[in-house]
Amino acid sequence: MKRIVLVGLLILGMVSTALAGDNSLWEKSTLNQILKRGVLRVGLESGYKPFEMTAKNGEIIGFDVDLAKLMAKAMGVKLKIVNTAWDGIIPALITDKFDIIMSGMTITQKRNLQVNFADPYIIVGQTILIHKKDANKIKSYKDLNDSKYVIVSKLGTTGYFSVKKYMPKAKINAFETEADAFQDFINGKADAFVYDLPLCAYYYSKYKDRVVFLDKPFTYEPLGWAVRKGDPDFLNWLNNFLRQIKGDGTYTKIYNRWFKSTAWQKDIK
Repeated sequence: MKRIVLVGLLILGMVSTALAGDNSLWEKSTLNQILKRGVLRVGLESGYKPFEMTAKNGEIIGFDVDLAKLMAKAMGVKLKIVNTAWDGIIPALITDKFDIIMSGMTITQKRNLQVNFADPYIIVGQTILIHKKDANKIKSYKDLNDSKYVIVSKLGTTGYFSVKKYMPKAKINAFETEADAFQDFINGKADAFVYDLPLCAYYYSKYKDRVVFLDKPFTYEPLGWAVRKGDPDFLNWLNNFLRQIKGDGTYTKIYNRWFKSTAWQKDIK
């Protein structure tokens, strides 16, 4: 009898310890901290059209911003946008400057060593803009793998790294912003601009009389929301949130607003 009682007490103790551990995880969870604070802090870098950009009135708008607003509403909290330079955005997340990165970030193995990603919310790939005069010479990224060509992209992005990987013979000029890289290209200082399909599509819509859009992606790039390591509760909520808005049609409405319409272009700088 004593042995049975002792075993029972040991099991009860183990269960209590496990429950205490679970409660401790929840207390530390980013999701719990957001609910206590009453504010969802979202890190992004304005400038990646149509994901996040600055409107004429100074407000940051875009596809990611609309999803962030919807996310905050679902949590019952306010939204705070933290505009952050791209090269410091992961360190800023890790040091708790904000709760989540929602900034068109490609899921890569290297980044995944530093942060965790929710399920992909959109799939994009690298595409190319070239000058019309080169349309007969350049048909794909393979044709650009030549030392006579200069290619521009944004420093530290998958566009930049894809050029180095797939067009190593070409000269690459990297810029701090997408806009500066494109300006260099459209001014004739580079032969090609390489970036994610949505941004290239935006620039093509504005300069189609001057450029050719090689719109078949030559890379596969899932984009995801990044969170700090060791937080299964937050990841679980994010994945279920994404599944719900895709299932009920809300995601499609937001997607169509930014990717199938150009009405928003009149509102940006």
